[in-house]
Amino acid sequence: MSLILENLERVVGGETHIEGIDLELEPGSFNVLLGRTLAGKTSLMRLMAGLDTPTRGRVLMNGQDVTGVPVRKRNVSMVYQQFINYPGLTVYDNIASPLKLAKVSRGEIDRRVRSIAEMLHIDPFLNRLPLELSGGQQQRTAMGRALVKDADIVLFDEPLVNLDYKLREEFREELRSVFSERRCIAVYATTEPAEALALGGNTAVLHEGRLLQYGRTEDVYHRPRDIQTAEMFSEPPINILHGTISGTEVTFDNRLHFPVNEDLRSLPPGDYRFGVRASHISLTPRAGDDIEVPMIVDMAEISGSETFLHAHNDLFHLSVHLGGVHGFNGGAPVTLYFPTHRIYAFDRQGAVVHIPTHLGGL
Repeated sequence: MSLILENLERVVGGETHIEGIDLELEPGSFNVLLGRTLAGKTSLMRLMAGLDTPTRGRVLMNGQDVTGVPVRKRNVSMVYQQFINYPGLTVYDNIASPLKLAKVSRGEIDRRVRSIAEMLHIDPFLNRLPLELSGGQQQRTAMGRALVKDADIVLFDEPLVNLDYKLREEFREELRSVFSERRCIAVYATTEPAEALALGGNTAVLHEGRLLQYGRTEDVYHRPRDIQTAEMFSEPPINILHGTISGTEVTFDNRLHFPVNEDLRSLPPGDYRFGVRASHISLTPRAGDDIEVPMIVDMAEISGSETFLHAHNDLFHLSVHLGGVHGFNGGAPVTLYFPTHRIYAFDRQGAVVHIPTHLGGL
């Protein structure tokens, strides 16, 4: 089963939700829709499912035009953010419900329900009601109901957003395992770049209803085609600094200079926007071409075993993603090390004109 979206557009009340999207998803592929809130992820999945009809464009499944075919006539399943289960039915009957509607034989229903429940580690709870389960078990039940249909397309609309960090990690591992054994197309929506990287597969970056870039997740992350994609696929957003290449130097505001390295020598003199990821800036030098940048601490956010440092000087602000827990006082001086060999360069229109050679790590 392949899924092709051709020039898809969705306009509601004069407001464009989806704009001219062309996308082809291959059989057996795992695909992430990455974008901020209101980027169009749910709108696009509803068009894939047949819950909504596009204003313009076509949806093709296995080469067949299904644009006007309603969801009940498509072999599609969808898992939502909320735990949508039937409270009066047991876990067994919740998972079995789509098979009963399809009039599948009792023996086949039992086989498939127990197989899915075992795969999702909820087989001990088949006789319980949803309200007797933890949040993670309730979401597994909802996922089981979606997966038991053996649908051609399975859509996940931010299904882990209401779970704690540890459960989310467990689910990601399980999802990769589940779909490595299936030939259906999986589509998973998230606002979090780290989640897209953890899930792998392919990623489509969306912004304001438009598709910015689609491809292998690592390729899109390491090789964004423009500044918007680089900002969307980075948390915190990639640091963007205005600078000039002149002769043998790169200059920020005519005060901070560093030699043009071998990677940047192919660029003609002129004004550029340079990008460096927050995780590539450090508190100590890591390479011979790191430049020392004096900054003032604005604030530090500690999240689990990570610290997000925000700092400024007279030229720019920087966000830094540090491993471990670090204490900083607001207003205190701090020296940061800026890796010139890991810089992206964008032209005035925002198109990428230089991708660093050293792409290792995140």
